[in-house]
Amino acid sequence: MNTTAPALTTTPRPLAWCLHLLIIGLLALAAARTLVDGRPHAGATVAVAAVCGLVYAAGPLLPRVAASRRAAAWWLAAVGAVWLVLLALSPDAVWVAFPLYFLQLHLLPRRTGLAAVIATAAAAVTGFAAHQPAFSPAMAIGPALGAAVAVAVVWGYEALYRESERRRELIEELTATRADLAEAQHTAGVLAERERLAREIHDTLAQGFSSIQLLLRAAGRALPDRPDAAAGHVEAARQAAVDNLVEARRFVAALTPPSLEGTGLADALERLCATTGARHRITARFHVTGDPVPLPTAHEVALLRMAQSALANTVRHADATTAEVTLSHLGDHVVLDVVDDGRGFDPGRLPVPDPESGGFGLAAMRARMTALGGTLTIASEPGHGTALAARLPLTPPVETRSETRP
Repeated sequence: MNTTAPALTTTPRPLAWCLHLLIIGLLALAAARTLVDGRPHAGATVAVAAVCGLVYAAGPLLPRVAASRRAAAWWLAAVGAVWLVLLALSPDAVWVAFPLYFLQLHLLPRRTGLAAVIATAAAAVTGFAAHQPAFSPAMAIGPALGAAVAVAVVWGYEALYRESERRRELIEELTATRADLAEAQHTAGVLAERERLAREIHDTLAQGFSSIQLLLRAAGRALPDRPDAAAGHVEAARQAAVDNLVEARRFVAALTPPSLEGTGLADALERLCATTGARHRITARFHVTGDPVPLPTAHEVALLRMAQSALANTVRHADATTAEVTLSHLGDHVVLDVVDDGRGFDPGRLPVPDPESGGFGLAAMRARMTALGGTLTIASEPGHGTALAARLPLTPPVETRSETRP
């Protein structure tokens, strides 16, 4: 039966190097003290310490040791066997047990690692006591205390690491969910707008065109015998066309602009500035500030319409040479600024808007912003250009969310 062992907890590289240096340093210390003190079997002790260092050094160089619990267990067994030989030759080898605890707890499964630590501590106590003339409890305190500290540190680090991984996964999941939700809301808004317009077009424009078709057919049948009746039908058809034109202009204010299809507001505004500069004698520049966030469809439509109307007014009336369009994301608000260096005007002396013209005047701009819970600010004076700022909250007021018309 195959069982998959849990993945190893990632260890920071500085900690790994500290452990390597500690083991090599303790092995070198055991060999050096044997030579300095002139203990028996000095040559054998130095040789076994060197072999232990080589066996240990082979572990980090073998990728399989870090990838397989079984390979790590065999490597630790080899290091432990050589260490036991060294412990039998020198009591100073007892200090090597402390870094071995960390290796065993890190590379082996939890229960196996704990058993290996207990066995290593027992071997350290026994081996160190064998070199002493008499046994005392102090000989067991050091290895046992080191084992307890190693278990607490490694298990505590693993718990913190697992918690950190869970939080990272949760943050990634929340980020993905938030993006999906924003996309779903955007799609739902587009579909709802299209459905609304389909109903209204069917009930108004489509019916109007049907009436025009019927009236023109009646006029054709009346000619040439009844010219007065034919003229009446034609006049009725003309009036139906006028009414349909009014309805079409009303739809323009709510229709999602083609320039927003398949793209974002920032791209649409940048293209608008480029098109304006190419068609007219004015330099229009676009800027984005802040961290862009997905906007509701109604917000994108409103801000794009505002920019179109503001640039159109600048071209027709301001006699400006430059216009700066800036889209600013300010946390819970989004702001569109349009600033030109034209002739300016007195905001207190605006002409009365003409609803029959089909244009988008300043009054219509303000009404559009108010419908979405936003504000429109205009700063201008004769000879000093014009600055227009449209500010919208990212969460519209409850009473405005159900409105479908600007």
